[in-house]
Amino acid sequence: MGRRWLVTGCSSGLGRALALAAAEAGHELAVTARKTADLEDLAAAWPGRIVPVPLELRDPDSCERAVATAVDRLGGIDLLVNNAAIGLFGAVEEVSDAELRDQLETLLVGPWRLIRHALPLMRAQGHGHIVNVSSVAGRIAFPGLAAYIAGKHALEGMSQALAAEAAPHGIRVTVLEPGMFATRYGTSMTETRAHLPAYDGTNRQMLEGARGMADSPETGRPEDFAARVLEIVGSTEPTPLRIPVGADAYGYLDLAGHAAAEELAAARALTKGPPPLPPGALPPHTPVPED
Repeated sequence: MGRRWLVTGCSSGLGRALALAAAEAGHELAVTARKTADLEDLAAAWPGRIVPVPLELRDPDSCERAVATAVDRLGGIDLLVNNAAIGLFGAVEEVSDAELRDQLETLLVGPWRLIRHALPLMRAQGHGHIVNVSSVAGRIAFPGLAAYIAGKHALEGMSQALAAEAAPHGIRVTVLEPGMFATRYGTSMTETRAHLPAYDGTNRQMLEGARGMADSPETGRPEDFAARVLEIVGSTEPTPLRIPVGADAYGYLDLAGHAAAEELAAARALTKGPPPLPPGALPPHTPVPED
């Protein structure tokens, strides 16, 4: 049985592939972009099943209207997929306040707004699924991408709190952590207005890699991402909060896990901290839910 989706960032890349795959699977979707002209071919391919909706994530009124339009056209929202994103390249010292605010408005504040508008509907119907598309950058860091990484780390932290709050109301929360996929992310990434040559040695190679990501033979296809998402949201079994997507994503996060364990061990040795907890033990002061 098809469900009602609201998916952001569908003009290209992962969002477009997901919209097409979900429509083909029998779902109804409100799909968003800043310009609905970029969505007309999707609506034409699936008339009545795909509804284009304009959305500017940095505009609170636009976020509210997008949710209202989805509810009006589809009759409700069963799945909210926060996929839209932009990239900003620059060292921490190069990023201005305005550039940082713009990045966080798109990566964190906008999705938060949509969730805030969707949650009352989902609570009233007793079910729903919120899918926040993060990145491997939500758990690891790369030079030159500090603002983007800050937004994705924050999105994951919010999602973890949301999952605990929403579960009693029958609402699932999933964080997707894609690796490299052939999208316009690298080529559409903007650079900070300030450029300090002092950081070229650490950052320029990273920018070149991001620009060429879509052409790499190791880069995943958006259609594979879409198929994986449909599998995840269609599962009736309990799923983890965070799910890497793509073989390279698992490799990156394995390395991140090892690095975190080594860092904790080094900190414990430096500060003479307590020994590691046995498997299954709760740390001190952890609240335990009452039956």
